[in-house]
Amino acid sequence: MKKILFMLINMNVGGTEKALLTMLSEIPKDKYKITLLMMEEYGGFLAYIPDGVCVEYIHDHPHINQMVNEPPWVIASNFVKKGKWIKGLNVLCLHILSKIKKDRSPFLKYVFKDYPEMNERYDVAVAYAGPVDFVSYFIANKINANKKVQWIHFDITQITFSLRFAAKIYDKFDKIFVVSREAREKFIKAIPNVEEKTDSFFNILSKEFVLKMADEGNGFEDDFKGIRFLTVGRLCREKGQDLTIPVLARLKAEGYSVRWYCIGDGSEREEFKKIIAQYGVENEYILLGANPNPYPFMKQCDIYVQSSRHEGYCITLSEARCFDNPIISTNFTGSGEQITHNQTGLIVNFDELQMYQAIKRLLDDGELRSKFRANLRDERIDTREEIHKFYKLADVQ
Repeated sequence: MKKILFMLINMNVGGTEKALLTMLSEIPKDKYKITLLMMEEYGGFLAYIPDGVCVEYIHDHPHINQMVNEPPWVIASNFVKKGKWIKGLNVLCLHILSKIKKDRSPFLKYVFKDYPEMNERYDVAVAYAGPVDFVSYFIANKINANKKVQWIHFDITQITFSLRFAAKIYDKFDKIFVVSREAREKFIKAIPNVEEKTDSFFNILSKEFVLKMADEGNGFEDDFKGIRFLTVGRLCREKGQDLTIPVLARLKAEGYSVRWYCIGDGSEREEFKKIIAQYGVENEYILLGANPNPYPFMKQCDIYVQSSRHEGYCITLSEARCFDNPIISTNFTGSGEQITHNQTGLIVNFDELQMYQAIKRLLDDGELRSKFRANLRDERIDTREEIHKFYKLADVQ
């Protein structure tokens, strides 16, 4: 039996975690022994980890988390307050060195210097939360495995990302999977030395599972009779919900009977609530919070809107395509691989006016909505075949 290790930060309710859960549910447990290693025991998806998956956690996570994520001057100050002057000085010096070299390896080596290599040997070890430098570093340097895999879930041109660190650390991996073809092209352009071992790997999605889950929840519980818009994603700048609030206010001012619902939670919730109040749409812009099963809402909404500033391959957009409700998406990396503009949906730039015009066009054109519904109904949305790329890697030693 092959032994596989996947590593990520936690089981927060997010696209990366959901993609992993789907993948884990597809892998046959009688053929592969799967270990899920996390930095912390946290997240709304913890209860959804499939049976048969062994779950482990990094020891001394609070210390490691503080060292990796806190500003270096805060870490150094805390050490000094405890009388640990040398450790404080080391942190500052290593941080300065990392800045100069544009490579966090020296700092991460110091963080994990007392953490022993794991004794177990795996056939494949996967840095699934990617690009996250300390997860990549841990898999590369602390895990024994015949093959090591790095997963890239984002458009690396749109996030804070050290190319020098990546070029160095990814050289230790046997395979790199990127979640869309467009994101792969951007990744290779940025780090050309890893082109030969880099492949695209769409997030695994089972339409059958999504439709089944859509019938297991209640969905909307208000008695609103107008047009419902839905957006699913973390409440953060990356997902772009702030773009949609003034659009809704403009539609409301023009007399449209519309309501916008957002499923998700995140760092910008309070800021978005202020913007909602600023535009006076408290009764029309509804923050529903995080929900591990958004599918009843996707099924029941009238128009699904993906407003992201950037993505690698948007899994919520894939899920929305399982239903036949019209879709509007911003033009992020991978959107054109999922939506055919003017055939299965509308793709617009991240622009308030373009978003407003696209929504107004759908509201005013019933024939266009019907066309999108029919075309989405005919689409085959199932990426489970992608997993054979992973099996091929795991089974050939």
